[in-house]
Amino acid sequence: MKVLITGASSGIGRDIARIYSKKGYNLVLVARSEENLNKLKTELENNKSNIEIISMDLSVKENCIELNKKVKDVDILINNAGFGDCGNFTKTDLEKEINMIKTNIIAYHILMKLYLKDMKEKNSGKILNVASIAGFMPGPLMSTYYATKAYIVRLSEGIREELKKEKSNVKISILCPGPVATNFNKVANVKFYLREANSMNVAKYAVKKLEKGKFYIVPGIDIKISKFGVKIVPAPLISKIVYKIQKRKLGGEI
Repeated sequence: MKVLITGASSGIGRDIARIYSKKGYNLVLVARSEENLNKLKTELENNKSNIEIISMDLSVKENCIELNKKVKDVDILINNAGFGDCGNFTKTDLEKEINMIKTNIIAYHILMKLYLKDMKEKNSGKILNVASIAGFMPGPLMSTYYATKAYIVRLSEGIREELKKEKSNVKISILCPGPVATNFNKVANVKFYLREANSMNVAKYAVKKLEKGKFYIVPGIDIKISKFGVKIVPAPLISKIVYKIQKRKLGGEI
């Protein structure tokens, strides 16, 4: 079994790699940091899995296409690369937001499309798109990030129905955690005041549910309640609540 993991050098992606390595799966690990990828490869060398690392910036469209040409016969795609930013929309850095959109949306879209075509040809395979509970609600003060995750949620939901209608054996899932203790906070310039989930626990839960074919993978009872709550609470009220939460992350400064 071959598993392709993007954003594999840290956080959830790295922990999913650790899990599949112990299972003896062959891994292709992709991230921008070659140094961190080499560290992970060295860590996992004692396991029986074959490990290939690829240092690549997936915010570049051509790199995503090249990755699909280079890495074939993938049984499981873990679309995980991504980052966020926090602040008033008129004050956040435009270039950082554009790169966020390229990484969080365009890279996911391209890789999902190309590898889904490959999987449908052999009528087998699994895709896990790492989204967020943020994908189900508006996100003032993190508006761009929330919007990128909403795109992934809606795109995945639509593709799931297409696969069901085609009676395809290919399965798609979305991982929708709340705050997780990863490098995300540093990149996004935020400090969470909510309880942060352990990255390895989230990864274990994700792999377990992915293997069972679960579509919505939502770790933690509190996050499950939040997902249910956004269905029944009016969006304007959700926006007010989220605004207050995000403002605390910024220390009250906007």
